[in-house]
Amino acid sequence: MSSRDGRKIRVMLVDDHLVVRMGLAAIISIERDMKLVGEAADGLEAVKLAAELDPDVVIMDLMMPRLDGASATAEIHRNNPKTRILVLTTFGTSDDLRRALSAGATGALVKDSAKKELVGAIRECAAGRKVLSPAIERQLTCKTPAVELSPRQKEILTYAAKGFNNTEIASLVGIGRDCVKAHLSAAYTRLDASSRSEAVAIAINLGIL
Repeated sequence: MSSRDGRKIRVMLVDDHLVVRMGLAAIISIERDMKLVGEAADGLEAVKLAAELDPDVVIMDLMMPRLDGASATAEIHRNNPKTRILVLTTFGTSDDLRRALSAGATGALVKDSAKKELVGAIRECAAGRKVLSPAIERQLTCKTPAVELSPRQKEILTYAAKGFNNTEIASLVGIGRDCVKAHLSAAYTRLDASSRSEAVAIAINLGIL
């Protein structure tokens, strides 16, 4: 699926983490129907750059300094109504996601989505079609069930939300790495989550973290 005028899909990246932008840029660079036209490290920079570049699709992080992703989405959509915005987030509250979608975002994915899912979503968004990953759909329709995590599960999931890996968490908590994995697995089951990022998103949405 090409851009709105038959050229390559012109993609702009917005994320405050350089490593994330580098990874996304690498994925886009090998797609024959896509072209990376710009990168921004925060919401204010994104609004300015989108006005200059008029990209087909903006891949937007939600949690950023200076101007958050939902607010940046609203500004870009107001200034560039033909530009499609695909939210890509590690976690966020349902309110953050709803704000971004209400502000004009065409779709939303979690950052651990497969490469195939991401490039497919970019093409769908470029064509003006709504795209929501299953994890995002579940988060938006969550009815806040009564979910309880043990103090240890909550502690470990909190460290996971801050970006620590299992080995680092084991050192911080003072237990073995296998025990960390077991606690996380139990937390996933209680939260009905299939991945770390989804578990964190659900836990934040439920007010557990």
